[in-house]
Amino acid sequence: MSRFTGLRPMLWTENLDETIGFYTHILGFELLSRNDEWQWASLQKNEVYIMLARPNEHEKPVAIGFTGSFYFNVDKVDELWEDLKTKAKICYKIETFEWGMREFAIYDNNGYILQFSEPVDNIGNTE
Repeated sequence: MSRFTGLRPMLWTENLDETIGFYTHILGFELLSRNDEWQWASLQKNEVYIMLARPNEHEKPVAIGFTGSFYFNVDKVDELWEDLKTKAKICYKIETFEWGMREFAIYDNNGYILQFSEPVDNIGNTE
């Protein structure tokens, strides 16, 4: 049986430069690779990888969008909230939920929902 070794979402965008800018300047991702002929880029932050692309003729998109959200597990979620709350459009403010996660969500420049969370048990623990 095949073993899955990672997941790298491919986010469609109509504006590659603007989207690279959002992820590198607002969220601190690093641009790993870019191909303007393909309208494609690869980015990384810590252990998270994403790819960006302009949809091509094989994908026949109706509209840019995603019927879900991207849920990031992070350390120091409160610090991240303080950093991002004035830099991005807010989906919902930071809150501690009954399922034991402290989280918030923003929209990226394309309208994708990005959620950031940390287990309540981790908050306040120093390692």
